[in-house]
Amino acid sequence: MPKVSIVIPVYNAEAFLPMCLSSIVNQTLTDWEVIAVNDGSTDGSWSLLQTYAEQDNRFHLLSVEHGGQSLARNEGLKHIQGEYCTFVDADDYIDSDYLEQLVTHIGSCDLCQCGYRRVSADGEIIEEKRPSHFYQFTSPCMRLYRTAFLKQHNLLFEPMIYEDVVFSVDIWKTNPAYIILPYSGYNYVFNPASTTSQRHKKEERYLFSLLRQRARQASFRTRCLIAYTALRLRIHYLLGR
Repeated sequence: MPKVSIVIPVYNAEAFLPMCLSSIVNQTLTDWEVIAVNDGSTDGSWSLLQTYAEQDNRFHLLSVEHGGQSLARNEGLKHIQGEYCTFVDADDYIDSDYLEQLVTHIGSCDLCQCGYRRVSADGEIIEEKRPSHFYQFTSPCMRLYRTAFLKQHNLLFEPMIYEDVVFSVDIWKTNPAYIILPYSGYNYVFNPASTTSQRHKKEERYLFSLLRQRARQASFRTRCLIAYTALRLRIHYLLGR
């Protein structure tokens, strides 16, 4: 059984996939599998995935009708075999020691959180962020999860654009054991065509509706975290886009 399962949702990422997949092939920790879910791509993404799978049997490919990143990730989660799981987006890439760092430090925790670099398409570092506390980031990436933890709590993604926020809130509600690394090994490539680079007001309203719903079901501590996150997001959507 592989040590780490890497779930990659892929939708029209032909321009970014070689960097993403090569960064996984070059990992210092070699005991991994990739579950790449082709989400109905209409470009050359599927052909690229097949090329990597033909060259390396650690790549496992799935193809589904286009349903969005959430459903693609959920489909990938059905097939993971690793003791641990992590998510990498198809237009991002990871440092060569990324998996080794996270596996080495997770210990008996449910998950391990690290930081990231925001980079341009040509690799220029725009900013680097390391977590000062566990609740700082809402992306499902930059984390290594114990697979048994995800399955125990049936942690899946809501079928929406801002699924990462709701997924993180659902994790917080479980009160997981975690460790934070002062390390940034995930590279988030700024892609103006991605859904997160655009504003979706209807989806924002749905997001805040789900956050209110989650808050009603949560402990007082988690309700405070949700309120803090919702406030940050409102400010970000108003000023940061």
